[in-house]
Amino acid sequence: MDTLIETPRKMRARPTRAQAEEAVRTLLAWTGDDPDREGLVGTPDRVVRAYEEFFEGYQDDPVALLERTFAETGNYNEMVVLRDIRLESHCEHHIIPLIGKAHVAYLPDRRVVGISKLARLVDVFAHRLQIQEKLTAQIADTIQSVLQPRGVAVVIDAAHQCMTTRGVHKPGVSMVTSRLLGEFETSEPLRRQFFAMAGIGGV
Repeated sequence: MDTLIETPRKMRARPTRAQAEEAVRTLLAWTGDDPDREGLVGTPDRVVRAYEEFFEGYQDDPVALLERTFAETGNYNEMVVLRDIRLESHCEHHIIPLIGKAHVAYLPDRRVVGISKLARLVDVFAHRLQIQEKLTAQIADTIQSVLQPRGVAVVIDAAHQCMTTRGVHKPGVSMVTSRLLGEFETSEPLRRQFFAMAGIGGV
């Protein structure tokens, strides 16, 4: 199986919640503020709870998510497109949000999957520390590996706050990445159909 869709490798033992909260206190003190003042005393707990939500994708198995499929399709074999999937992730280089939309399509080969599972798959990988290129590939490769359709297409359009709020400070800029597999890679008319159905202009 492609390493892009494997469960993350086991690392060192996971720190305790108390250790995580103490790490936040250290960062607060490093900024020059007082972690014991009234406005910050509850911040370590709130940050850790937020991290539990931001990075809950590490607790989910993306392969298992897609394994329940349906064969009663009425012989439907045309493109399935789920567009404008809200995407919220965090850049692994700065742990700053990247926010945008994902467009996902596949060409069924006898079986289909519930559309909510496609949206959930995007969330599973987005709720991990990421770079957008890898995120795009992980979504597409998992669909291809598990469903084994005739083709998969994924496009992500996202703004990176590590670029808009720090560093070069370029607001209004978004990054577009794509991964095309199977018939989407070999057929230009099919690609154009996908871009049109997904409402992607200028591609």
